[in-house]
Amino acid sequence: MQIQGVYGQDVYELPVDSVREIIANSVAHRSYLEPGNIQVALFDDRLEVTSPGMLLNGVSIKKMMEGYSKPRNRAIASAFAYMKIIEKWGSGIPRMIRECREYNLPEPQFIDFDGDFRVNMYRQASNGVEHIKKTTQTTQTSYGSKRNSFSNEDKAVLVLVRNQPTMTQKELAMELGWTVDRVKYYLNKMKKQQIIRRAGSSHNGHWEILVEENIF
Repeated sequence: MQIQGVYGQDVYELPVDSVREIIANSVAHRSYLEPGNIQVALFDDRLEVTSPGMLLNGVSIKKMMEGYSKPRNRAIASAFAYMKIIEKWGSGIPRMIRECREYNLPEPQFIDFDGDFRVNMYRQASNGVEHIKKTTQTTQTSYGSKRNSFSNEDKAVLVLVRNQPTMTQKELAMELGWTVDRVKYYLNKMKKQQIIRRAGSSHNGHWEILVEENIF
């Protein structure tokens, strides 16, 4: 809360309109042919919303970020637009990106994977909680110079794959008590950051750590 004059004013950590847009989009654009549920999870570093159904043919994440829209459930999308729950088709994601910038937050991350679609909205670091920034260019040098760049979740995964390099994603999930999707998120993040890589197939291969092990 901020105090302005006599009265206090609520200041939200995340842009409220963008959070509402993410939830509404997950309802309007999910696949109702899939048996899964929409999942909303709040972690130390992000808000995560996952909905059943991958992007439709002809739709890409790049196009979405540029304002392209192809409603999967046109009746629901039209009703939401009429009720002002969502903005006009195609405007929501560009506005979401703009609002995150205005809040000095990283751009939201959109992930199309394994039959689902996920949106991650990252939080600011607060009260000693380290904010995990989305990046695809983190190098081994930067991690070597900043030991605390690893989150507790990163470290948990790295310790397991260091000790048991042949573990599968399912085995990691069972060991950590996580969902497989959560394991995939951290593995994919660290693969993009060139921290780990998978050598061989998903079942018969093994994990290789690409950074100095003493930094985590």
